[in-house]
Amino acid sequence: MVANDGVRRFIETFKHGLPSNRLQIFVIDQKRKRGGCMYTVHHIRKAVCSPEAGKAQAGFPFGVDWRSALRNVRQAPAYDGLLKEIAKEAERAHNTPVAPLSFDLFDLYEKNGSRKEFELVYFDRRSRLAGLVFAILTEEADHYLASLENLIWEICGEYAWSVPAHLPLGGDRRPQDVIDLFAAETGHALAETLYLVGDKLDKRVVDRAKSEIYSRILHPLYNEPALFRWELSTNNWAAVCAGAVGMTALFIEDNRERLAGLISRMLGAMDSYLEGFQGDGGCPEGIGYWLYGFGYYVYFAEMLEQYTGGALKLMDNPKCRRIAEFPLAVSLSDGYYVSYSDTSAKASLHTGLVSSLTRRYGQPVPYMEGITSFFEDTCYRFAHISRNLFWSDEKLLQRPTTEGVWELPDLQWVTSRHCCHSSMIAFSAKGGHNDEPHNQNDLGSFILHAGGESLLTDPGAGVYSRDYFGEKRYTFLHNSSRGHSVPLIDGLEQQAGAAHVAVVRDKQIGPEGICLSLDLSAAYPAGTVDSCIREFKWIYTGGDGTGVLELTDRFSFGSAPGKLEEAFISLAEPKLEPGAVSWQGRTGEVLLRYDEQLFAPSVEVISTQWRRGIPVVIYRLVLAVVRPVEQMEFKGVFEVTVKGEA
Repeated sequence: MVANDGVRRFIETFKHGLPSNRLQIFVIDQKRKRGGCMYTVHHIRKAVCSPEAGKAQAGFPFGVDWRSALRNVRQAPAYDGLLKEIAKEAERAHNTPVAPLSFDLFDLYEKNGSRKEFELVYFDRRSRLAGLVFAILTEEADHYLASLENLIWEICGEYAWSVPAHLPLGGDRRPQDVIDLFAAETGHALAETLYLVGDKLDKRVVDRAKSEIYSRILHPLYNEPALFRWELSTNNWAAVCAGAVGMTALFIEDNRERLAGLISRMLGAMDSYLEGFQGDGGCPEGIGYWLYGFGYYVYFAEMLEQYTGGALKLMDNPKCRRIAEFPLAVSLSDGYYVSYSDTSAKASLHTGLVSSLTRRYGQPVPYMEGITSFFEDTCYRFAHISRNLFWSDEKLLQRPTTEGVWELPDLQWVTSRHCCHSSMIAFSAKGGHNDEPHNQNDLGSFILHAGGESLLTDPGAGVYSRDYFGEKRYTFLHNSSRGHSVPLIDGLEQQAGAAHVAVVRDKQIGPEGICLSLDLSAAYPAGTVDSCIREFKWIYTGGDGTGVLELTDRFSFGSAPGKLEEAFISLAEPKLEPGAVSWQGRTGEVLLRYDEQLFAPSVEVISTQWRRGIPVVIYRLVLAVVRPVEQMEFKGVFEVTVKGEA
């Protein structure tokens, strides 16, 4: 248990206002001009069709001499782990048969909405492809060429490169003509494979791969003026599909006029992607989808810049610089991030992507443990792996997460983190609205993090399925407000939709504390509550290494509700004592004090699964109002501590 002197200092601090002299506060200015493509069709055609443009440019396609980079990789100890993983995967791909993508697997999504069975085999093939190609490059292991040729032949024969879950998005198009995330990535993976090792492959394999890329990726765009849905999307789909398609075309399309037209179309999709970011550069989809969408934006932008000799520079706009700062704004400690939306609390940033952004913008470096593992991305995206090999700067590794207070005012996210006993204590909270990409009904949710664990947490993403993205989405714990640390009013949860919003009533953001007041009345069904105000007061007390959160909820009703529940979500089992609850981590602890005369505690134990099917137990502490009345207030004080070194 933590002594109450930290709480007393907390109260005294807020009496006199927040101090303003120690940590830097990062408030992203949402009033700066929105960034876009900036290039007209005329500019694009001129740049792409210029005699000086093309694959003969010295820096094409990666902006570095990739052959020289490979020689350095072989000699650098930092890459040992990745190279061993590549060798292991190549050996597996060489010695074991490729599993068939049978109709039975294909049909499972139609029958029961399950994605995992088909996609497990589908992505196994992509893993094999990357392992074989990069082993041939890094080990000069030409004995893998026959296995690679057979695998390429097998991928070329797949019924569709899109996965069954995405085929309905194609409308009237044939399945082979549907370009989803994974079809675009497959086209790029094959095109980059041909660029890197095509001179070693049988010409018939190369010709078939090119033919399938044209048939499945380029011709559907050349021949069909109707836009794919992702071309107008403002989330990761636009960047991934357009980026992968654009890179594919830069690799294999030799007709400059057609290439210019396609690039122009893809830049329209990239503009749509950037429109999904407001002025603060925050990614409402979370850190995982930032890595995915912005990663493909950067990969394509860098290649296009190299192809055009610098005539087209998509990264040279202020919005991209702000988007690049996002990991710094949502970091909680080394390798841990806020887990709002369909993401996870732990993320390994792709070292190639971060190194590229650091070189370009000179910004502080988010924590990276080591060169990204081959197996980090379970979809084995070729673009991530190749850039991790060619772009990673080992001098940027293991730089500790910096202290700071960050505000993303457009998203209504705040994060405060402080060093404590060689670890970190952090707090984050969010407002926003319940119609965000990968939305979860979580207005007013918050996270308390100590010693490398989010002890009060947001559960992040559940298992993807047809129902998970369908009408039953908010029956899943991960997506419903029942799975977040927010109140249930008369048994009713928050509702989905843009009309269900949090309104910032007041905020004070200081270097050692945050005061944020949110009106959550509109988050719930109409008529549920006259007024619901949630107020966070967070401060890090410094000397004794204690963070203190005072959480106050004020409710007003026309008539007393039948019941009212406060809920708090954790992965650690809560320990109940009279008027107090504690959550114990490996080195951190959270202690909640509340009025036991007004609230009755209970704990729900819920078994669920994270996105990749990993089982997890979630604890839901419920503090139920003993006697509901028209006007009610909950006040809880959370003390967050980390054990010092012995």
